[in-house]
Amino acid sequence: MYPQELKYTKSHEWVELQENHVKIGITSFAITELTDLTYLEFSVEVGQHLNQGDSIAEVESVKTTSEIYSPISGKVTGVNAELPDTLEELMENPYDTGWMIEVEISDPSELESLLSAQEYEKQASSD
Repeated sequence: MYPQELKYTKSHEWVELQENHVKIGITSFAITELTDLTYLEFSVEVGQHLNQGDSIAEVESVKTTSEIYSPISGKVTGVNAELPDTLEELMENPYDTGWMIEVEISDPSELESLLSAQEYEKQASSD
């Protein structure tokens, strides 16, 4: 159900490891729970240092407003600046064109705290 090559957080973010960088986004489960997304605003910029757990964006839907958090510490190397204007990309393809930010990892040991696809699926089904 969830891409096997990705890692996940309990707060419904996904992480795609690419050498010493990661792409970060939100899961299809989160999008389904939020329903129709109406607004996305990033709270980070390229070059900014993040700590694990820092807010990277705020997303609004017809139901609620939610913070998106960084699962990894490091330097922001990319922001998907087109995403706020193309929320349908996020809703339709959260694992490809719906990525949010890219981060150069500063503490690789943080990856160990993330969930596998199987662990995430089990946790999401109990939410």
